[in-house]
Parts: sequence; C-alpha cells; structure tokens
Amino acid sequence: MATVPTARPLDRFLRLFTDIRAGESGTALLLTLNVFLLLTAYYVIKPVREALILAGGGAEVKSYSAAGQALLLLGAVPLYALLAGKLPRRRLINTVTLFFMGCLGAFYLLAHAEIPLGIIFFLWVGVFNLMVIAQFWSFANDLYSTEEGKRLFPIVAFGASLGAVTGSLVTSALIGPLGVYQMMLVAAALLGAALVATNVVDARERRRAQATKATEDPSTPDRSRPSADEGSIGKGGNAFGLVFRNRYLLLIALLMLFLNWVNTTGEYILGRTVSDAAAHAVATGTSGGLDERAYIGKFYSDFFSVVNVAGVLLQLFVVSRVLKYAGVRIAIMVLPLIALVGYGILAFLPILGVVRWAKTAENATDYSLQNTVRNVLFLPTSREEKYKAKQAIDSFFVRAGDVFSAGLVFVGTAVLHLGTKQFALVNLGLVAVWLALALMIGRAYNRIAPADA
Repeated sequence: MATVPTARPLDRFLRLFTDIRAGESGTALLLTLNVFLLLTAYYVIKPVREALILAGGGAEVKSYSAAGQALLLLGAVPLYALLAGKLPRRRLINTVTLFFMGCLGAFYLLAHAEIPLGIIFFLWVGVFNLMVIAQFWSFANDLYSTEEGKRLFPIVAFGASLGAVTGSLVTSALIGPLGVYQMMLVAAALLGAALVATNVVDARERRRAQATKATEDPSTPDRSRPSADEGSIGKGGNAFGLVFRNRYLLLIALLMLFLNWVNTTGEYILGRTVSDAAAHAVATGTSGGLDERAYIGKFYSDFFSVVNVAGVLLQLFVVSRVLKYAGVRIAIMVLPLIALVGYGILAFLPILGVVRWAKTAENATDYSLQNTVRNVLFLPTSREEKYKAKQAIDSFFVRAGDVFSAGLVFVGTAVLHLGTKQFALVNLGLVAVWLALALMIGRAYNRIAPADA
C-alpha cells in the first residue's frame, strides 16, 4: 500500500488559496513558475511589438495586421497538429519553444541590420503568444486529472496573472537603459527558463507516475489520471477536424469567438468614450492641465493598474472557491452575466465612469475566473484534443473574434454611423448568444466529466 504523503508547511500555506493536498504543491508551483515566465516573456516583447508596428506603419497598418494574424493561424495550427502527431510530449514542447527562441534571436539580428520588421514581428507575436500559452495549458491538462485540475488550476493560473504584471514592470525598467531590440533577447532568456521548468515538471511527473504504477493493485488501475509518459499524442486527426467533429469542442470554440468579439468591441467602446471625454475635458479646461494624449495615457495607466490588481486578487481568493462550491457549470456563466449587466447599463448611460467600471469588472473576471475555467473545460477531453484542438480554439477562434469585431466596428462607423449606445446594444445581442453557449457547455461538461470532479 502506498504511503500517504504528510502535508508540509507549504501545502498548508497554499490551502489559503485553494484545496491543495499533501504532496501536490511542488508540481503546482513549478507549473505556476512556468506560466509566469511565459507571460512575463510575452509582456516584455509586447511593447517592442507596439513600437515597431506603430513607428513603421501607424495605427491603420496595425489594425490590418491584426486581421492577418487569423489568416496566418489557419496555416500555423495545422502545422502544429502535424508536429504533435509525430513527436512525444516533451520533444514537442522543446521543439516549439526552441523555435520561438530562435526567432527572437533572428529578429534581433535583423533589427540591427536595419531591416523593417514592423508587420512581420507583429504577425509573429500574434502567433507566438497564443500558441505558446495554449501549449502550456495542454501540458498542464495532460498532467492532471479532472478533479486535480479543478483544484490546482487556480494556483497555476495565478502565475499567468502575476507574469503579466511583472512583464510590464520589467519592460518599463529595462527598455530605457537596454533599448527596444535588446528586449527580444530578454524575452528569449525567459523562454529558456520556462523550458527548463517544463522539463523539470515533466521528469517529476513521470517519476511519480512510475512510482504510483509500481505500488497500485494492477487489477484496479487508476484511470482518472492522464498519462504522464512520453507516448504519442495521437495521429488520428487534424486540429480543426477534431473541433468540428466534436460538439463539445465546437461549443467551446464558438464561446471563445463570441467572448473575444464582445471583449474587443467593448475595448473599442471604452477607447471611443475616453477619447471623447479627453477632448471635452481639454476644451472645458477640466483636464488638470493635461493635453488629450496625456489625459488618455493617465486614464489607461490607472485603468490597467486597477484591472491587474483586481484580477490577481480574484485569482488568489475567489476563483478556487467558485469552482469548488458552485462548479464549472455556474463558473462559466459568471463573465457573460457581468457583461450582460455592464452593456445593459451602457446602452442607457454611455458615460466614461460607467464604461470604465463595466470594463474593469469584465476584464478582471476574464483574466482570472474565465481564464481558469476555459482551461478546466479541457480536462475531460482526450490527449489528442488537449494538444491539437486546444491549439485551434485558443489561437484561431480567439483571433477570429478580433476579426469579427474589426468588421463590426468598420460597418458600424463607416456604413451605419452607430453611436456608443448602439454599439452597446449590439454587444448585448452578442452577449445573449455567448450566454446560451455557456449554458450548453456547462451542461455538456457535467455529462462528460467524472462524477467526483
């Protein structure tokens, strides 16, 4: 009979934030470190992306390039699925991460050769940040059972929230003394550190799986734990085919599309309202001596600070408790209900204060609870679906939401001449569809997840 691990002080400390059990803290914290490093790397190169695209082409080129990312992912996702069908888990992650590290080194050399990089680097970052993060969560899904993932993902996802904040602070501190291009090398180093963490976790979990297998009764194997070996991920289908053949996965894909469509359109509503407020404040002398750019900059600085802090606090103290006591079926409804209330109010009171706090609630919940829940949804899926279908959903379908939002904004402004109230009403309609999808997914999850999860 296997010895039951004794809870250590670290286990007891982490129980302040989630239901963690003896012996689980090591892998959970290593995964937290892993995603922390990945998000820090992304937020280090995000300002570099903005500097190159805006200086090289302007906001219009940036808008067109955002749509181009979705087209690029139509080719990148099948290539990833092909690679996943040929390589075992550890080699797949190592290969993909080393590829992106090599790209950063190449971009650094090209930049010093004064070759224009604005558009290509913008496109590359759009693929990088979606695919690498999706790959990490595929890895985490592969390690944990459904029951374990529901308990431990809130701690792991905290690393993502903290990494976003840390990456912004690191860039703010280093981009001045080091320069824009050197930040590419900083990001590459962070990816290398994340890769080390991945390999340590992989080796640790394979040893644990082997020890468990050696001590368990072979007549009653534990089928609740995903395989931690280096076997094939699966060669049975391509990424998009897996999504369209499985109703549960297709519902998740549509949910992510509508979620991002609503959120991105909401960002447009916020930006439009802030711009109008800045112009009015300057014209009436109530801007505190700030010009329009400074007024907008100060607003967004304060806005992002509040969103990030709120997201971190929700991740630490709320997410695990919602999943434990309310379950996935309720947790997945929280964000669309917040959006429904927020845009309902905006349709009647489209003033800056209302828009600001509606988007603060929406974004903070999106970055914490919703981000955790959407990864929990993949726990009861097959190994092949975790790696291949998740890539398609977390990259292409997410980016497709941006494309639909861009189309809506173009038609709404250039053709229909919609105001802020009208855009809020359109978003209300989109939220209604999103809410229906969330309801169907919650029911489907309860049908396919283990009873004890």
